[in-house]
Amino acid sequence: MATITTTIAERAVATRRSWLAVLVLAFAAGIIVTTEFLPVGFLPLVAGELHVSLGTAGLMVLVPGLSAAVAAPLVIVAARRLDRRPMVIGLGALVLLSNALAAIAPNFGILLVARVFLGIAIGGFWAVVPPLGFRLVGQRAGTRATAVILAGLSTGTVIGLPAGQFFGALLGWRETFAAAAAVTGLIVAAEFAVLPRIVAAGRMTLAHLRAVFRVPVARAILVAGTVATVGQFAASTFITPYLAERVGLSSGVASLFFIGYGVAGIIGNLAGPRLVERDHMVTFAGAALAFGAILALLPALAGLAGVVAIALVAWGALWGLVPLALQTHMLSATPHAPEASSAVLISVLQLAIAIGAGLGGVVVDSAGVSTLFVAAGVTAVAAAAFGYLARKGV
Repeated sequence: MATITTTIAERAVATRRSWLAVLVLAFAAGIIVTTEFLPVGFLPLVAGELHVSLGTAGLMVLVPGLSAAVAAPLVIVAARRLDRRPMVIGLGALVLLSNALAAIAPNFGILLVARVFLGIAIGGFWAVVPPLGFRLVGQRAGTRATAVILAGLSTGTVIGLPAGQFFGALLGWRETFAAAAAVTGLIVAAEFAVLPRIVAAGRMTLAHLRAVFRVPVARAILVAGTVATVGQFAASTFITPYLAERVGLSSGVASLFFIGYGVAGIIGNLAGPRLVERDHMVTFAGAALAFGAILALLPALAGLAGVVAIALVAWGALWGLVPLALQTHMLSATPHAPEASSAVLISVLQLAIAIGAGLGGVVVDSAGVSTLFVAAGVTAVAAAAFGYLARKGV
């Protein structure tokens, strides 16, 4: 009897440790995505201090996306049978290095180098981590564990922008990067303490990555997700100048607007699993259609600060659904190759982020913020239409 009791207790401890590891991965996901979008909230501050245009400052969002798009497939292939524990810890250390270097960067060139390091970490992290939920807690609870990890992604996506705006205005952009480095250090220490050894599921090759594109549903997810992401980040990268120039808000009031955006995004993320479980693509298409309409209308609402605040809250909640819907749908469409599909999805979406930020910079420098938001809104609506039609088989 004592032996049986001991065995049950050991299993309970192992289960708690496994779920603690899942939680730490969710926090790691949150800080890595928060770091990616942190500069969006203080682009004008960086542009002013380092003497570059606003569009050029937007490269801080483009460069990580582009380098992540390249890194994701390369990391997963190069890793082969490497234990995932040191990989995850090493990628976290790279995020720490990126934030620390950004905090002390003497010029814009060095700042972009720091963001390249971040992009490599992003690509590697999202190629490796999403499938680990099943590896840590088993098949029965694997879906729930994956949802917890992806919640970190979604939460980081929606809090990065308001955190950058709030802390950038309160502390300064360099100090904000330094604070992000400190938080990253704590998370890396937690990974070192709780992550177990996780052997690779199998050797990954470029052929496995190419095979993902032969799955019709996966192709539809990639196209729809790409178009929606381009629209989202063309607009969100330049939301700060919209609020300052078009709505006329002070940095303090804009910070409150961003906090509302972030909180709404977290709420949308918490409500997301139930909606996503009902229908992945309908959830995606509905969210993309709605936030696209909001983006297109924002220039016309610029004189109504209260209405703009409501629109930002709705936008945050809707966007919180999109990454979760895409990730969950992709994993369900390719259950035979979770790491390959995750690497491909992250590579494509990070490229879309880079394209969105780059095109946004070109449009805002040449045609202004209002034109940018209308174009971004139309792009998101087009993504919703494609996603719905692809689901219906049209």
